[in-house]
Amino acid sequence: MQQDLQFVRTAIESTHPEPALRSGQQAYEKAFQTAQAKLGQPLSRDEAWRVLAAMNPVFNDAHLGVVFPDWRAETRTHLQAGGKLFPFEVMIDGQQRLRIVAGLGGATSTLAGSDIESINGMPSARILRELGALVHGDTPAFRNKLLERRFWLYYWKNYGAAEHFMLKAGAQEMDVPAAASLPAAVAGEKSFEQTFQFRMLPGGVGLLTVNQFAWPDKQRFYDFTGRAFTTLRDAGAQTLLIDVRENGGGDDDMWKTGILRYIADKPYRNGSSYVKKVLEGRAGPGEKVGDIVSGNVDSWVQPEPAHPLHFGGKVFVLVGDLTYSSAILFSNTVQDHGFARLVGAGGYAYVRQTGGTQKQHVLPNTGLEVVVPRFVLDRPSGKREPALVQPDIVLADDPFDRDALVRALLKHPAAAAN
Repeated sequence: MQQDLQFVRTAIESTHPEPALRSGQQAYEKAFQTAQAKLGQPLSRDEAWRVLAAMNPVFNDAHLGVVFPDWRAETRTHLQAGGKLFPFEVMIDGQQRLRIVAGLGGATSTLAGSDIESINGMPSARILRELGALVHGDTPAFRNKLLERRFWLYYWKNYGAAEHFMLKAGAQEMDVPAAASLPAAVAGEKSFEQTFQFRMLPGGVGLLTVNQFAWPDKQRFYDFTGRAFTTLRDAGAQTLLIDVRENGGGDDDMWKTGILRYIADKPYRNGSSYVKKVLEGRAGPGEKVGDIVSGNVDSWVQPEPAHPLHFGGKVFVLVGDLTYSSAILFSNTVQDHGFARLVGAGGYAYVRQTGGTQKQHVLPNTGLEVVVPRFVLDRPSGKREPALVQPDIVLADDPFDRDALVRALLKHPAAAAN
């Protein structure tokens, strides 16, 4: 187990240009010392993960952490072997309450909206504290959102599998059987039509939903956005909403070619200064493996204002608790260059993003994985304050009604004004 811990440290420090970027050097060192003290005896894989994953919140980066390499496949195997899971999809609200959203997998539940006060006699506040101490992510708020999407996984891996759960929810105490259904986060290998959507709303408003900037057939995405902007032109639309609240990232070229070619009206870039670690096979002229290189993004993309589908109306980008990675670079770019106004709740993730995440570091004994980024990129303006995503128009999201934010925005003076 000590070998695995050393592997984690070596992987991070041979890949990341600033390993203690978000933690500070003292907290970084203490995290490894604490883990080392707990790895002196034989442990199961899950026990070892609980020790190593305790470093994740210290790193404060959703691109950096010790994780299960294929937790979706592991969950499917568990269920196929007759295993069970916590039976509800949940959310963690702003008051740190654990609330039921649906049955596991998304099935309608009469308990939706109920607060879970305890599980098997343990207060939910303690459960959230203990599980939250294992989650990776930029901020406590971000980690809460990741935890709520995978609550069943963290509960299983920390407390073990169970056949039933004694829940106290509101005034009710109930014995609820564990579930054998696929969780939404596992079953959620979504189709193209579920991932990318466009529709016209009343009043000549277009709503373009892009839930990821990754798709094997990029041309299909470009054809889709081309049709969307054709519809906007033909309808004489004056307002466009681009929803990236569920977008965890992907490739920048998807949004450069698929979206910004239609709305950009000035040259733009996706960042400013950067620092990177030179890895094997990625050394540029005058660079060698292991170098830490600083520089500036000097490649500017030219706009296409004469494009027949250019959209010159008002553009709003909806951001949320799952907007991350390339989707944050997108929101940085449109905000800094004035292509759109950001709308939603901020404070979840850093605008100075890490990237180039390396996922080949598999620990030799446990088979766990440490994911590590190889560069850090400043936003196009170069500003580092505010450090976290800050929308231009702050509006709360409703986890039980995804359209509530859209309705609230359309009533806002910025969207209503002609």
